[in-house]
Amino acid sequence: QVQLVESGGGLVQPGGSLRLSCAASGGIFSINGMGWYCQDPGKQRELVATITSGSSTNYADSVKGRFTISRDNAKNTVYLQMNSLKPEDTAIYYCNAEGRLRTMAVFRSWGQGTQVTVSS
Repeated sequence: QVQLVESGGGLVQPGGSLRLSCAASGGIFSINGMGWYCQDPGKQRELVATITSGSSTNYADSVKGRFTISRDNAKNTVYLQMNSLKPEDTAIYYCNAEGRLRTMAVFRSWGQGTQVTVSS
């Protein structure tokens, strides 16, 4: 059973920064894509940023130039550096990872979510 443990959320003022981390563990052989998604209550989960095993990245238009996704393959960890935060960035942020277990079975897992609140 793959587990994703997120950390780094919290309350920050507009214009401030946060860094989210997400560590994957549990019988992992390899991880292909990793990413961050956000969700407001009553709304669908939306893509924020993704990164491949080769470090190719993709961002939602709303965060381009402000957020940076990165990963440490040795630690099975993905990060999201969030700068110039805006009130509309407030949401629960979930990390996602997909890859293969040591049994060669494919997995796709989600973290439990971490709250990011941008408010003065």
